[in-house]
Amino acid sequence: MVSLVADAAIQSGLSPIVAVLPPVSEAYTQALGDSVSHVVQNEPLGTGHAALQARDSLKSVDTILILNGDVPLIRPETIQALVTKHTDTKSTLTLLTSTKTLPDGLGRIVRSEDGTVKAIVEERVADRVALDISEINSGIYCCRAEWLWASLPKLEKSSTGEIFLTDLVALAVDEKLPVRSMQVEDGSEVLGINTRIELARAEGLLRHRIREKWMLNGVSMPHPESVYIDSKAQIGIDTIIQPNTHIRGATSIGEGCEIGPNSIVSNSSIGQGCKITSSVIEQATLEDAVIVGPFSHMRPGAHLESEVHIGNYGEVKNSRIGRGTKSGHFSYIGDADVGANVNIGAGAITCNYDGDNKNRTIIEDGVFIGSDSMLVAPLHIGANARTGVGSIVTKDVPEGASAIGAPARIITNGQKQPQKEVD
Repeated sequence: MVSLVADAAIQSGLSPIVAVLPPVSEAYTQALGDSVSHVVQNEPLGTGHAALQARDSLKSVDTILILNGDVPLIRPETIQALVTKHTDTKSTLTLLTSTKTLPDGLGRIVRSEDGTVKAIVEERVADRVALDISEINSGIYCCRAEWLWASLPKLEKSSTGEIFLTDLVALAVDEKLPVRSMQVEDGSEVLGINTRIELARAEGLLRHRIREKWMLNGVSMPHPESVYIDSKAQIGIDTIIQPNTHIRGATSIGEGCEIGPNSIVSNSSIGQGCKITSSVIEQATLEDAVIVGPFSHMRPGAHLESEVHIGNYGEVKNSRIGRGTKSGHFSYIGDADVGANVNIGAGAITCNYDGDNKNRTIIEDGVFIGSDSMLVAPLHIGANARTGVGSIVTKDVPEGASAIGAPARIITNGQKQPQKEVD
């Protein structure tokens, strides 16, 4: 939630941005990254007290925008519009309000007869008249900085010892200073998160917003309600996202792909014209025209060059697979460098772990790996070599040679060759 709010602030063009965090804040700082500075509120003494902690970091600015970390659906365009209205009207304080948000638990905006903002009444102390007001306070404020820093210390503490930003409205009205407001057009932008139910509701709204954006940009989704796309993902035009598919993290997908159904693509780079069916792709790179699945798993460090085909029940980990290589069925390729146009038969495995270390297998261009071959690393198989069905290959295979048997013997030009020990 915090990173979504920060992203909205960054995209709106605001700077500098300061996050007010609790004393134990490692998770927050990791989520925010380096683009947002932060200060610490050592005691939870209310929103007004929290804002005051940022004063020393914002001495050089004339206008302060205050956002809440638990209101994650705010849009950059709305932030820009609020700041523009505040500066154009030369207001001291400008509130973002809504009449399109469920008022449960939220403060109500009380207005004078002339329509100007008079006060904010919190629901827990509101009378029947105030409870009938449909306009709510979003908790997002734009303030003249000099007035804000001078006014926060003036606010009285509540019965719990806290200082609340909502009291700024009454203070500004008492001082006969201009208080303005702007109503948000989409009520979901100011939904606050206090329960897991509200969290799920906000996530659903955000995912709907993300799906609509990509469909308007030319991405097809036959059943959009079953598709989950994270906010940082990028998807090319004319790509189809089939049902029950998750696009997670900073994944990028090129044009003309078909992803799914029943697939997970996480923090990966997918080229153009790829097809992924009922498979998991995580921290992997697929170049153009790659086919994966069904029921395959591309694990971290997998790099599949263009026109590679990994069929059903294949697994690739920390390996580079060369252009045009095919592994149609039931294979494991781990810690390997595989050349171009290699055929990997059903049941072939790179035996990369010896109990202590992960060892690498090198397979050069044009190699034919027979079904059920066990390639015991460290191992080097030369270009255009072959392994026989069920072979257990423990020694290097020269270019153009064949490895047959268990353990495999090396045959060159039809003649068995002595095997050399590998250091």
